Amino acid sequence: MLILVAVVICVIVLGGMMIFIGQGNIRHVTISWQEKIEQTVAFEDIDGNVQLKGISGIGGEPNPYLVIRTNFAYMLTVINNGDKHHRLYIEGLNVQTDLLESGQQETLTIYHTEEGIYKYYDIQQGLELLGYLEVRTVIPSDEFTGFFRDLI
Repeated sequence: MLILVAVVICVIVLGGMMIFIGQGNIRHVTISWQEKIEQTVAFEDIDGNVQLKGISGIGGEPNPYLVIRTNFAYMLTVINNGDKHHRLYIEGLNVQTDLLESGQQETLTIYHTEEGIYKYYDIQQGLELLGYLEVRTVIPSDEFTGFFRDLI
């Protein structure tokens, strides 16, 4: 009789542990973390003109069209590979780097909650328009439409 009671208690304890652990109360890593987007751009002086060139996370074309998501951290590293001093300024977000000498870099963290299209400039060279930064809202699909459809 004592063995039967011990087996029943062990089964109840095992079931309780499965429910407690299955609810996510014990994890070796955090399941949800704040997503962040990291991109790197560099100022370059080409034939007297200033260009911002994508290095990491962006195509290598000059003055890239930058796209970020609302409610997510956007880490933009700006490097000055040019001969002159440069300062990146994003109009409307009022975000700018410090004055970057040749070879210096700075990382901007942008966290924006509203959609919009903003212009970015090199304000050291007299508000020279370089390109655009767009903030978009991404809404996840709320129904499963098939494995292959989700990949498209």
